[in-house]
Amino acid sequence: MSTTVHPPDEQVTTELHAIERRRQRALIDVDLDTLDELFDDTLVHTHAHGITHTKTQLLEHTADRRPYLDITRGELLIRLIGDVAVITGPLTNLIRTPDGGERTLAGVATQILRRDDHSGWRFVSFQMTPHGEQR
Repeated sequence: MSTTVHPPDEQVTTELHAIERRRQRALIDVDLDTLDELFDDTLVHTHAHGITHTKTQLLEHTADRRPYLDITRGELLIRLIGDVAVITGPLTNLIRTPDGGERTLAGVATQILRRDDHSGWRFVSFQMTPHGEQR
């Protein structure tokens, strides 16, 4: 296993973009089976407002609130360290608010995925930092 940080080859880049698109679609569609498949059991998901969910909590949150109306990603920086991928890039979420309205939340997200021989790539960690004031 390599411990150097390097960019992925074209095949791995394609795989990681595809799994990210699956994650986005599953959150919007509230496809809990797909999310269960994509999220590692050890998932730590930190929302832009700072609340952190485990995999179970995030699945419950998604089922109960159905918050994601649209998810858009910009250009992603993908780095590999052995069988771990770190993906960083812009993220814009159109979300449903608890009062039934909508709002857009934009920022930068960092995701960590791990690859194993049995389940392929799975999300281990997610952190979104919303855009703040530019100085």
